[in-house]
Amino acid sequence: MKTFDFKPQLFSTLKSYNKKTFMSDLMAGVIVGIVALPLAIAFGIASGVTPEKGIITAIVAGFIISLLGGSKVQIGGPTGAFIIIIYGIIQKYGLEGLTIATIMAGVFLILFGLLKLGTIIKYIPYPIVVGFTSGIAVTIFTTQIKDLFGLSIDSVPSDFIDKWICYISNFSTADIWCSIVGIVSVVIIAITPKFSKKIPGSLVAIIVMTIAALLLKQYCGITSIETIGDRFNVSNEIPNMQVPAMTWDTIKSLVPPALTIAVLGAIESLLSATVADGVIGDHHNSNTELIAQGVANLASPLFGGIPATGAIARTMTNINNGGRTPIAGIIHAVVLLLIFLFFMPLAKYIPMACLAGVLVIVSYGMCGWRSFVALMKNPKSDVTVLLITFFLTIIFDLTVAIEVGLIIACLLFMKRMSETTDVKVIMDEINEESDIVKGNLEHLTIPQGVEVYEINGPYFFGAGNKFEEIMAAFGDRPKVRIIRMRKVPFVDSTGIHNLSNLCIMSKNEGIQIVLSGVSEKVHLQLEKAKFYDLIGKENICSHINLALERAKEIIK
Repeated sequence: MKTFDFKPQLFSTLKSYNKKTFMSDLMAGVIVGIVALPLAIAFGIASGVTPEKGIITAIVAGFIISLLGGSKVQIGGPTGAFIIIIYGIIQKYGLEGLTIATIMAGVFLILFGLLKLGTIIKYIPYPIVVGFTSGIAVTIFTTQIKDLFGLSIDSVPSDFIDKWICYISNFSTADIWCSIVGIVSVVIIAITPKFSKKIPGSLVAIIVMTIAALLLKQYCGITSIETIGDRFNVSNEIPNMQVPAMTWDTIKSLVPPALTIAVLGAIESLLSATVADGVIGDHHNSNTELIAQGVANLASPLFGGIPATGAIARTMTNINNGGRTPIAGIIHAVVLLLIFLFFMPLAKYIPMACLAGVLVIVSYGMCGWRSFVALMKNPKSDVTVLLITFFLTIIFDLTVAIEVGLIIACLLFMKRMSETTDVKVIMDEINEESDIVKGNLEHLTIPQGVEVYEINGPYFFGAGNKFEEIMAAFGDRPKVRIIRMRKVPFVDSTGIHNLSNLCIMSKNEGIQIVLSGVSEKVHLQLEKAKFYDLIGKENICSHINLALERAKEIIK
């Protein structure tokens, strides 16, 4: 058995590293670090923690993901997908509960990698991914309405529908200056790419609107524009590492949210790495990437950070600016650390409405409405999974959405698999050259008192009862039943059980079962299950003409 091979991309890329590559990575790392700054602050605040915790997450997790990851260009840090999960955990379990859940998620991610589940996770149905991603986007947008328009609301309901009822009933309290700051921020972020591909629109919006808010306050006496400093005490001190106190009861209660963080983190990071592969023409190591994500989520909460994963937008920014090795991601983390140490106190002047504008654009980018509309034209089963996952995400929470979505997807998969297996009856004569001994191409006539059945496809739990349905439709009792299995690639325990029951029932009715064209793989599975004790090895034939000869002998 092949053992797991943990190979971070950093060490393989250093072998051919040169000055030109370093300069390219340096430029990309600096730009990505600047891009990540406003996003880390916005994600931290929206998640219900202080702004510096978002930056600490980007520094610690970003450094580890680039150092140990299985992708050359992946950039890690806090992402919008986690906002709703984190906020819900804090509301229910507090900050300490979030720390424990994140550490547990890190352990789960490491286990995913060690168990080589990286490839499997990438096959989670696309409608589920689009459903909960779009649901998260709508939820993030909903949480930003209060700050975007400066609504005077003491307490915003947690329920999605109640939120909008509250917003509509209190919209008359909107502050005109906050609304202008928020809307102008959205416009600046949206139009900046038309003038510059490298300068992030979110950074331009934050600089412009922060200066504008300061001028309005200083010279126009407008003090209604709330800033980060009005809501938080901003600090640039690196927190000491702290290990939370864990009890068995706390760990048990946090398993569902921790698993949600782990699964969502795995999906998002591997999706980001796969997209990056397509752009740079490379292949990442999924299991190594999961282990790196796990280590990052173990380390980040110890310094007060929040869950982290691979970020598609920052990864693409890294690629577009020349980043080609994990060194760019490490530089991005160093740049953020320097900004945190020397410029973090200035963050207190950033308007909350501007950060809301940043998250509105983030939610628009996440919603994937084009993919959503395209999926609505797919089969009804896919549309059902999409809509259920979407509405469960916005009405309940992401944990419920992922659990229910995966269950529905599994059920649909089982249904579709069962439909791929067909059991049919061959009447009168057989005319299939592919299963006749070479050189003997004449039609094979089925003798009187013999029925021939053929299984097309895997014989597993989904197809186990099809024999009974077909035999019940015929209602007769032949002396021999030949079952052709040449197109059966595998048989599971349920299939073996049903086949055994068929043999026992046939034997009680005086009917002999003969198998034809059993593949080597299926033959070994049946032999291990001691299935041949029921019918005898002489009734296992390699070709249909031999099976027919055996049937004639039994009839005589």
